[in-house]
Amino acid sequence: MELRHLRYFRAVAEELHFGRAAERLHIAQPPLSQQIRQLENELGFPLLIRTTRTVELTPAGQAYLERTVAILDAVDHAGTHAKRIAEGTQGRLAIGCVGSATYSLLPRFVRALREELPDVDVSVRGEMLAPAQIAALLAGDIDLALLRPPITAPEVIVTPVRRDRLLVALPDSHNRARQHHVALADLHDDDFISHAGQGRSVMHTQLATLCAAAGFVPQIRHEVQETSTLVTLVAAGLGVAVVPEPTAALGIAGVRYLPMTPDADPVDLAAARLVTADAPIVERALHVLRDVARDLSALPS
Repeated sequence: MELRHLRYFRAVAEELHFGRAAERLHIAQPPLSQQIRQLENELGFPLLIRTTRTVELTPAGQAYLERTVAILDAVDHAGTHAKRIAEGTQGRLAIGCVGSATYSLLPRFVRALREELPDVDVSVRGEMLAPAQIAALLAGDIDLALLRPPITAPEVIVTPVRRDRLLVALPDSHNRARQHHVALADLHDDDFISHAGQGRSVMHTQLATLCAAAGFVPQIRHEVQETSTLVTLVAAGLGVAVVPEPTAALGIAGVRYLPMTPDADPVDLAAARLVTADAPIVERALHVLRDVARDLSALPS
């Protein structure tokens, strides 16, 4: 028995007319009648009652039709579903995101994904430092990571997304908070708040490098995992911090963001995925991400 036998039987059973069924199937009537006879012979019982004028289903034929319809619909659905997976228009997509991009890029990115890929089930894990995102990629917990390079894992492909200016976050009670910009060297006596160090944060390394260029070692009094916690501690007056500009979108009261003088080099934001990932859905998501990032960069600051 082949699927075509089921399709032939369904057409005859629904049309209850061999001529119309043959037209529907785009085959000649005699071969169609022969195929139905073969199906009945294989099953060992009649499916149809034929007269010179009518075609009717036997009770067994009616029961067989119900299962036949379910089988053929399932086969068609399986093919459609697999095709959408192959095209990257259906499936699941888990995204990890560094804190500073969680508040600006990520919301627009997810909205764009829902508009352009409505059949994709998107889940998000925000406030993840780069090492945690790489570990999640390798474990298969996420499919796409939004993080800050450098990334040295050979199993990962990194695609640049945009560059973000660095700002100094000060409590609004700070004696330099009303300036238009601030030199990092002027903050050498301040307590700093940083993302967790010991290789766990690109921004921790960036802070150490910038302060060394300014001639001092920062007094890091608090290390945190989440950017929202870092900014909250700044607002509480527990220290100052160096953050990527999108962090300001968090909107926590009591914090002033000032450009540095001289300007520091921007930090990169990139998308990372596994080298071995053969997932069209990830490629489609990257295309959407590039469009969103480009549109954001074109907006007035």
